[in-house]
Amino acid sequence: MRYLDEYRDPELARTLLTELHKVTTRPWTLMELCGGQTNTIVRQGIDELLPGGIRMIHGPGCPVCVTPLEILDQAMAIAGRPEVTLTSFGDMLRVPGSRTDLLALRARGADVRVVYSPMDAVNLAREHPDRQVVFLAVGFETTAPANAMAVLHASALGLPNFSLLVSHVLVPPAMTAVLRSPGCRVQGFLAAGHVCAVMGWTEYEPIAAAYGVPVVVTGFEPLDLLEGILMTVRQLEQGHHVVQNQYARAVRREGNRAAQDAIRRVFRVTDRTWRGIGAIPASGLTLTDEFAAFDATRRFDVGRLVVREHPDCIAGDILTGAKVPTDCRAYGTACTPRSPLGAPMVSAEGTCAAYHSAGRRRAPRPEGSR
Repeated sequence: MRYLDEYRDPELARTLLTELHKVTTRPWTLMELCGGQTNTIVRQGIDELLPGGIRMIHGPGCPVCVTPLEILDQAMAIAGRPEVTLTSFGDMLRVPGSRTDLLALRARGADVRVVYSPMDAVNLAREHPDRQVVFLAVGFETTAPANAMAVLHASALGLPNFSLLVSHVLVPPAMTAVLRSPGCRVQGFLAAGHVCAVMGWTEYEPIAAAYGVPVVVTGFEPLDLLEGILMTVRQLEQGHHVVQNQYARAVRREGNRAAQDAIRRVFRVTDRTWRGIGAIPASGLTLTDEFAAFDATRRFDVGRLVVREHPDCIAGDILTGAKVPTDCRAYGTACTPRSPLGAPMVSAEGTCAAYHSAGRRRAPRPEGSR
């Protein structure tokens, strides 16, 4: 946190905003690809300070939000077994499944525990050989290296009672799916700095070239985002569409090769369903055959699960940017952070939670409307 203040300097923010207003000559629609970026944009009011023609669309960048309902229902079916200790990061416990959530399941006696690292789950398995310890492994490329290392460590220790319930998703296929979707309005992307710190940005270069959209790798502080938006708009105004790196203090083009090697050894690419969005080909990771013994879906037969979303939740429209939270009739009433109907209201990176935390409210309905 030593250098945090310099990335929140109000004078520098005004300078960037002034330049942004100066270079913008027409409307542009941009999408940020990280829930952490969404949180900063909304809570700091950055989207409300931009030139009137610039619109920010909040993309499917919250890992908690896009974890498919099927995985959550599988996690609860596995956690309900008497021999199982299911572990997860804390925000996953409150994400609604078809009928309940992991926190409520724990209240009814299931052994569900919050951990701060997948290595905590490996240590639990080593300390409790009589228990089956399952780690709910979700997230983008950012969390994949740590989960890969947990599997490698468990394999080296010869732990037969450790497994992963894997729901990793990948950013580039999601970008392509957004660009191919009917009525897509996105003209430029702010790429997630932490994902690129792991993977680099070479995967984005063919996307920028094929679809004619600039991609700017961007950090998470207010000045990072303002500069990233400015760099994207400059490209659009000049007719350019290349990948640029705003987050130079943390990201290199080639990324982290050691982390990538760990991912490729433990995981392989697979099709994945995204909550609220649907299936995206080759957009996820699953365990390779070498480490299939650590796959919780193979270890536990949970049978056929029938999943269902809450009828009042419009998470799919929120995650694709088709609507904003204040368009939802349940937002702030039936759906709040204390009683969420859908995943975007749970995590701090969720768009609905960010809107609610920032105090953004639905516009009052005209008198006599339904």
